[in-house]
Amino acid sequence: MPVFRAPAKVNLTLHILGRRDDGYHELDSLVAFAGVGDRLAFIAGAPLGLEVVGPTAAAAGPQGCNLVLKAVRALAERVAGLRLGHFVLSKQLPVAAGLGGGSSDAAAALRALATHNGLALDDPRLAEAARATGADVPVCLDPRARRMAGIGELLSPPLRLKPLPAVLANPHVASPTPAVFAALGLAKGQSSRLTAFAEPLEGDAAAALSKGRNDMQASAARLTPAIAETLALLGEAGGARLVRMSGSGATCFALYADRHAAAQAARWLKRRRPQWWVRATYLR
Repeated sequence: MPVFRAPAKVNLTLHILGRRDDGYHELDSLVAFAGVGDRLAFIAGAPLGLEVVGPTAAAAGPQGCNLVLKAVRALAERVAGLRLGHFVLSKQLPVAAGLGGGSSDAAAALRALATHNGLALDDPRLAEAARATGADVPVCLDPRARRMAGIGELLSPPLRLKPLPAVLANPHVASPTPAVFAALGLAKGQSSRLTAFAEPLEGDAAAALSKGRNDMQASAARLTPAIAETLALLGEAGGARLVRMSGSGATCFALYADRHAAAQAARWLKRRRPQWWVRATYLR
């Protein structure tokens, strides 16, 4: 039974450039993927279905609304005679946490079906199914660091990003994405007059990333004070070269010079907030 990784997606930068006439926000984001994530097992030939297990399974919501099945149906609409199977999703990531967990799960399902049906990962029908499933699914289809723009559908080639030692921390509170977007105060058709991220990453990536930003962070921290607390504690842990929120929260991350510094900071934070989800990892 093959098992497919569904790594956490981390927005190293997230610049909101404006709001389109259709109401969607235009973004420019540098995305990387963590060494932690969910796992999706695929039982080929079994009746189509989904079983959700793992420590955060209860928070994942009804199975019928899961993005895994939505992605499967989207691909089946585009590939005649698509051979299906049964999925077992092991939820390890916190849910609705700014880590793209559901989108990464859906992308893993598309990769599983591509493998089972002999489809290339660059088959345009896979990309179409990913876009139909959700805005973050296309970037998760081939989980390597890259730029995403538009509403998530415009992707750069993979970036040469050296693995970044990091700590991810989530305080187990919900950060309401629609409310965070609304707090930006952009009317339809309005530009934010903010710039895209343009720093080269070939040298000191953490220093370059420090010149970027997450334009949703201030609004999210006002709406959800636990985010401000998470950012502050990551800073207090010591050794962080950069502390920032991912996506619309509530997960935050800190970057370190090496894995030892990251592991030490994670242990420090776990002692002070044992109820939080805290992981030392690499972003790449």
